[in-house]
Amino acid sequence: MPRLSGLPEQVKIVEVGPRDGLQNEKTMVSTDIKVELIHRLCDAGLLVIEATAFVSPKWVPQMADASDVMARISRKPGVTYPVLVPNLKGLEAAIEAGVTEVAVFGAASESFSQKNINCSIAESLDRFRPVVSAARDANIAVRGYISCVLGCPYEGEIAPQKVADVAKALFDMGAYEISLGDTIGTGTPGKAQAMIEAVASHVAIENLAAHFHDTYGQALANLLAVLQMGIATIDSSVAGLGGCPYAKGASGNVATEDVVYMLNGLGIDTGIDLEKLAKTGSWITGKIGRQSGSKANLALAAKRDTVGA
Repeated sequence: MPRLSGLPEQVKIVEVGPRDGLQNEKTMVSTDIKVELIHRLCDAGLLVIEATAFVSPKWVPQMADASDVMARISRKPGVTYPVLVPNLKGLEAAIEAGVTEVAVFGAASESFSQKNINCSIAESLDRFRPVVSAARDANIAVRGYISCVLGCPYEGEIAPQKVADVAKALFDMGAYEISLGDTIGTGTPGKAQAMIEAVASHVAIENLAAHFHDTYGQALANLLAVLQMGIATIDSSVAGLGGCPYAKGASGNVATEDVVYMLNGLGIDTGIDLEKLAKTGSWITGKIGRQSGSKANLALAAKRDTVGA
């Protein structure tokens, strides 16, 4: 099969559905469903599954059962179950729950940082330093998220150098990987490449991940563009679950099923069973009462119905 130039042979997918996908659901999702979702994703071949977030139940009530989720999942050898922690209190609870990887969450937009976590970018980085240091002292890996890397709901376009500065700060303080989030999904392939080029001048490409939303239908095109630059880690959410509560009209993360379908077509190995993954997407959307945001999921479901008819 002819291959496009510059593509990696393997891609690591970080499944964010159980945390990023469910955290803003208005209707409470039971711990049983969250645990089963994680188990089903694991069975489909996902090796990195963001399980939950140790955050204030006042601000994110959907994640109030974080400790219970971590206690009840059957952890499979070779699979990582990272969690989000906003501060030292969250880290302490995560350590008590036996996590091996945590994530901290910053922004490349001053306005978004103020709206999302009530502080400036510089203040957020100051908050993260003791968290990252304590996590590393406890032999826990730390991942850094940066939101609004290709646009902000309040400021519009974000200069690539601003993203690069935040990425360098997170990497220098000890985050092993920086996930670059197009939070409102306004990015296009050329802008995505320009952003990656700027960030890669400070942080090696192998330490970067793409976390793209699909608001304008550009996520797969943007992912292909950055894959050709050497990005080999992609964040995605089963059935396209999730979205940004601070970005009006922003749809969910790019669907894991759609990403895997594209990667399969490019001859890139993910180790994921697409059929099992799609069935998991159909299962979780049925449980929470919404339609799948994955085109591949809907196509595969229709194909199954046709064959079964």
